[in-house]
Amino acid sequence: MAVFKRKIYDKLKEWKETAKGTKSILIEGARRIGKSTIAEEFAKNEYKSYILIDFNNASDVVKSAFESYLNNLDSFFMIISSEYGVKLYERESLIIFDEIQQFSKARQSVKYLVADGRYDYIETGSLISIKENVKGITIPSEERRLAMYPMDFEEFAWALGEGQMINYIRRCFKDRMPLEQGIHAKAMLLFRQYMIVGGMPKSVSAYLENGRDFKMSDMEKRDILALYRNDMMKIEAAYKSAVLAIFDQIPAFLSKAERRVVFSKIDKGASFPKYHDTFFWLADSMVANECFNCSDPNVGLSLNGNRTFVKCYMGDTGLLMSHIFDENEISDGELYREILFGKLSTNEGMLYENAIAQMLVAAGHKLYFYTRYNNEKHRNDIEIDFILSNNSKLKYKIYL
Repeated sequence: MAVFKRKIYDKLKEWKETAKGTKSILIEGARRIGKSTIAEEFAKNEYKSYILIDFNNASDVVKSAFESYLNNLDSFFMIISSEYGVKLYERESLIIFDEIQQFSKARQSVKYLVADGRYDYIETGSLISIKENVKGITIPSEERRLAMYPMDFEEFAWALGEGQMINYIRRCFKDRMPLEQGIHAKAMLLFRQYMIVGGMPKSVSAYLENGRDFKMSDMEKRDILALYRNDMMKIEAAYKSAVLAIFDQIPAFLSKAERRVVFSKIDKGASFPKYHDTFFWLADSMVANECFNCSDPNVGLSLNGNRTFVKCYMGDTGLLMSHIFDENEISDGELYREILFGKLSTNEGMLYENAIAQMLVAAGHKLYFYTRYNNEKHRNDIEIDFILSNNSKLKYKIYL
């Protein structure tokens, strides 16, 4: 699979230059967004040598080293180095703990390894902050966490060789100038491709390596959705069935005019408190992005967040596409043509809204929406899909 240019690479360089071995870095994100790939690419380019320990298939020798030799790090590093056949160089080598949630002892060991100071450490993990994955261990304070998301539109454009287009869009945005009409049409075609393919690297790779074939991209996305469902089936908590129910109904919720989750449609008499852990799991695993109602945006978004009203977006719009439509619905390519040329009669609004939510979250924003109910008209007369704030305490501003 191709290795794509990702913005997180620069954040890793910043960590290396500023932390100087005093902190490990934990790359968190949903499954299949490219965490392992970017960690290994960074290791190849920025260090003299590296070892990648994949805890999905780490040997008993490696695991026993964590159990028995953390009080004798000379022996620990000798075992690891020998097992992987890699020479380690002090302050010039990186050790990657891949899928670290599979072996909690390794995560706890970071405290001692960082204090030792010989090497740098990157951890990668899927669903790593879910409560059942951290039971019984002490989370190391020597660990810096870094969220990673699917490829955003800019990264997708880079992958398609459209860097000049992105530079032009940036200039127009900075100067508050509209795009030239012909380039605008080309940019929208590119954006619609992004909505269909999404930002999962395997989907993008399948699309490009097969002559921009949407069907090959769709196959990869359905494999990823199956992995997500498999993760949900492994939830040990009582809310497992609720997680599956919400996940399966995300397209149905977004297809409604107001996009909100209607709990009574899931379970008669249900309310948000009953599903609190469900939304925590979906958001914390980064499979979905939640958006809460803000009752008074003039004071502060988080202070007035009303968690009884929630919208739930897919973490990747390309995955939403494959989640919405059955394979038979897209087999003849007509659906793709309708989306590419802006002629989709239904569901198009939900795709754009999901894409915007995805990009806002990747840019570090928490999602809030606002509605105002008009008692005379017996309906909402104001609906604002997304409200952002500058997070300033002194010069507070909101953006609609």
